[in-house]
Amino acid sequence: MSPAAVPTPRSWLARGRASRGLVLAVVFVALLLDNMLLTVVVPIIPTFLYTTEYEGANSSAAPHQPGSPPSATEAPPFSPVFSYVDTNTTDPQNGTGAGHPPQPPTTPPAPSGCLQGEEFLAQENVRVGLLFASKALVQLLVNPGVGLLTNRIGYHIPMFIGFVIMFLSTLMFAFSSTYTWLFIARALQGVGSSFSSVAGLGMLASIYTDDFERGNAMGIALGGLALGVLVGAPFGSVMYEFVGKASPFLVLALLALLDGALQLCILQPSKVSPESTQGTPLLTLLRDPYVLVAAGALCFSNMGVAMLEPTLPIWMMQTMCSPKWQLGMAFLPASISYLIGTNLFGVLANKMGRWLCSLIGMAVVGISLLCVPLAKNIYGLIGPNGGLGFAIGMVDSSMMPLMGYLVDLRHTSVYGNVYAIADVAFCMGFAIGPSAGGVIVRAVGFPWLMVIIGATNIAYAPLCWYLRSPPTTEEKTAILSQECPMQPKSYTTPKPLRDFPLTEDSDVEAEHEE
Repeated sequence: MSPAAVPTPRSWLARGRASRGLVLAVVFVALLLDNMLLTVVVPIIPTFLYTTEYEGANSSAAPHQPGSPPSATEAPPFSPVFSYVDTNTTDPQNGTGAGHPPQPPTTPPAPSGCLQGEEFLAQENVRVGLLFASKALVQLLVNPGVGLLTNRIGYHIPMFIGFVIMFLSTLMFAFSSTYTWLFIARALQGVGSSFSSVAGLGMLASIYTDDFERGNAMGIALGGLALGVLVGAPFGSVMYEFVGKASPFLVLALLALLDGALQLCILQPSKVSPESTQGTPLLTLLRDPYVLVAAGALCFSNMGVAMLEPTLPIWMMQTMCSPKWQLGMAFLPASISYLIGTNLFGVLANKMGRWLCSLIGMAVVGISLLCVPLAKNIYGLIGPNGGLGFAIGMVDSSMMPLMGYLVDLRHTSVYGNVYAIADVAFCMGFAIGPSAGGVIVRAVGFPWLMVIIGATNIAYAPLCWYLRSPPTTEEKTAILSQECPMQPKSYTTPKPLRDFPLTEDSDVEAEHEE
């Protein structure tokens, strides 16, 4: 074997930088970490705030009984619902009943593990909802700017900026002990998530030019999102219960460092790689009714699970008396089925029609949400949450590649702005959902919240029919050379792989292969 045939680390790295598969792996890991951090806080924040604020206030509010241990006969100052004052003397200082053996009260006690203080929990629904929504609200504001930035400097530098911000946000979560600092950490996560998701999805759309390949790649990338959602909540609840609050965030910070090293090796984030053509303006895309219908499907389908995140754990604590570890495990069926749905329909949606997958998915989302309040224990949530996750996977894996297809079909094939719109739609669901969900629960209750959002999804589903065969210009039709409305073989002018300049050495490698 000649010396030139022996692969050196530099040549291996050059080949890796020209590989679409490794770029897909980078985006997969970035979405995985983003969504692990998104969901790891779901079971932690409600119980952490309850422990630090409500129980802390109670312990400091009763200094006049230093010698007596806490008992079930003491009612919290926030609510008299759990008071057993009818079974005790009204004068706690006369010692009456001190020598009596414990007797069951005439009113049945609250089941073991149920949280007290219903007024506090009602207020916490709103506060936790606003904290969860802050990430999406910030991401909503930052996304349009990131879309314009990717058109000017390419996708690599914004991806790396997203990693740096996400790493700082993770450390803030680990060491924050007040609501204010947790709120700031969540908002900072929104900035990092905006950079990572818009740049990552736009990068995939630019290097996977075939419709079938793009659908598969988007399905795999969304599998990273699904896997993050899958392991985030259970991982957070178990680590918080048995190790401590900071432990899950420190593990995520370590994984984020590995992701940053992978980006440095593969993407070369110091390179500026602007798009060769001018992209369609953001306002023009926002006036396209087909883009808006697709974005609306993403928004409303994800709004359902966004409303569940802050409200379901508190509802479980109130009605099921669930321990901490169950609060995260309740989302496990949704996460597993979402992972299955995104990978399955990344391929199937291209064959059966992405509009049809989205229509069916939104209808199933609505039905699943209507069934959630019927659960009496955590096992009763398996079916509704499983159906919810699978249906959202259908919608996401259909709409994400369809957004890129609509740009190719009706506009200029530059993807930063359209995936900024897709991410804005996703963020609107996760901004409106938690913030409005907490208010609605306080006003009319958790079951009616599920009825409202479930009916909204069912009512929106028929609009996906309009995406069945979106119109295009004659010039675009000639370029696309499509065989059927939703299944073109290739809808952009084919480019050789070396035209994706992850590194200057990729041209040399391509010439060697020729």
